[in-house]
Amino acid sequence: MSLLTVNHLNVKFKQRHGDLDALMDVSFSLSRGERLAIVGESGAGKSILGYSLVNLLSKPGYIDSGSIKFHGRELTSLSSKQWQEVRGKKIAMIFQDPMITLNPVLTVGDQMVEAIRSHTRIGYGDAKKLAIEKLSHVRISAPSQRFDQYPHELSGGMRQRVIIAIVLLLNPEIIIADEPTTALDVTIQAEILQLLKQICEEYGVALIIITHDFGVVSRIAERTAVMYAGRIVEQGPTLEIINDPQHPYTQGLLNALPQMALPGQRLNQIQGNMPSLSEHPTGCAFHPRCPYATEKCRAQAPGFVYSGVSTVACYVIEDMLAEFEALDSNEPDSDWLAREVNGE
Repeated sequence: MSLLTVNHLNVKFKQRHGDLDALMDVSFSLSRGERLAIVGESGAGKSILGYSLVNLLSKPGYIDSGSIKFHGRELTSLSSKQWQEVRGKKIAMIFQDPMITLNPVLTVGDQMVEAIRSHTRIGYGDAKKLAIEKLSHVRISAPSQRFDQYPHELSGGMRQRVIIAIVLLLNPEIIIADEPTTALDVTIQAEILQLLKQICEEYGVALIIITHDFGVVSRIAERTAVMYAGRIVEQGPTLEIINDPQHPYTQGLLNALPQMALPGQRLNQIQGNMPSLSEHPTGCAFHPRCPYATEKCRAQAPGFVYSGVSTVACYVIEDMLAEFEALDSNEPDSDWLAREVNGE
């Protein structure tokens, strides 16, 4: 059984003149120790999905329908008190900006001990020992000294390591990391990603990493789900998606990478912009920006089809697969000569 299963999740935002769709029919699963990337441009719905999984949607956002199951237990129906046993302890989240996550007027140690004692009954001494142990585990130098420091005394990379250490205090089974390396330089990014990967491998922790950067995806994720305008449009093994992207949007994201342009050339870009929640296109939401869009794309949102080992929601791919299937069925029988010779 999957550790986490999301089925047909729909999230909306209440508005006076009609609720707006933020997530539509989102489905995926996550196994123990698996590393899944949710990738897409800003406004694709990636962070809303992450917040939905831990019941941190701010009003006027709400889950309209669908299912989120953890170990087979439905999470969408939990009370606030029941969520206290799940959020942080079973499913933890790393936010994009550690300076917003960390309290500037409390020391690192005070915040770590508070996190431990809010979920357990151990004493201060044991909590401090565990906190220093976790700081050491995330490769923070002089952990005993950092325990007594304030967040502003630490570098950006070190603050992010503190957040990861806090997350590890309660041994969660799933970590959701929302753009955890955005504000860091390239070398520190690589170190944080390697640290997250090692944690998953050592402890069997599953990871959902939310990002817009396929460079991050290629370094850490085993499987990738590509989101556009509140929907997953392609999903499959990361190497397959990077080496053979199926959906035109995925192709556009990969073509926009700096290494895809020759020196001195302008970077490739997807024409147009991500639609806002109030201006959601009919049919496939990507059709206004898609060079292959047809009338069918404009009329109705496509369902998923299997293309190799990936699933993709695209009429162009669906029509191509149908053509290939028709060609295969019309190929001449290669065994006809053998049957003629044998008198069959």
